[in-house]
Amino acid sequence: MTKTEAIVRAERIESRILLIRGHKVMLDSDLAELYGVSTKALVQAANRNKDRFPQDFMFQLSAQEFKSLRSQIVTSKTGRGGRRYAPYAFTEQGVAMLSSVLRSKRAVNVNIQIMRAFVKLREILATHKELARKLAQLEKRIEGHDEEITAIFEAIRQLMEPPDKASKKIGFHG
Repeated sequence: MTKTEAIVRAERIESRILLIRGHKVMLDSDLAELYGVSTKALVQAANRNKDRFPQDFMFQLSAQEFKSLRSQIVTSKTGRGGRRYAPYAFTEQGVAMLSSVLRSKRAVNVNIQIMRAFVKLREILATHKELARKLAQLEKRIEGHDEEITAIFEAIRQLMEPPDKASKKIGFHG
């Protein structure tokens, strides 16, 4: 395990991947912390290279999205040292592009770890969809045979549903 890998563990990255506007993204402040730079420096680097960050790579959260995000994670209030503007969200492609504009060895190493986390998330989601599909096929085959088997399928479906915890941060939590 390299020094950077020790600093940036997969769980630390995975917990910061959020689902916003139907995209898996990471926020500028989380990325800045992982890269070891200030949020301001990260956003400035992206803005200086706007042509590398189209809307599907990076976008700024709306006021409503920012307000919703604040209610889910504890952040300081505006006027008390907190953020005064809505954060930028970087999609997987935007995160990949960041290593080309930040140009530090740490940025490259951290980017590799982040890309691995995005791949792992995709694999987990694909496995979950495949499991649900196979379960539906099996359920059709035994339909009408036994009430106990139907109850077992219902229990399995309930176990597959994510827990309803409104107070928890949105995102991927391995």
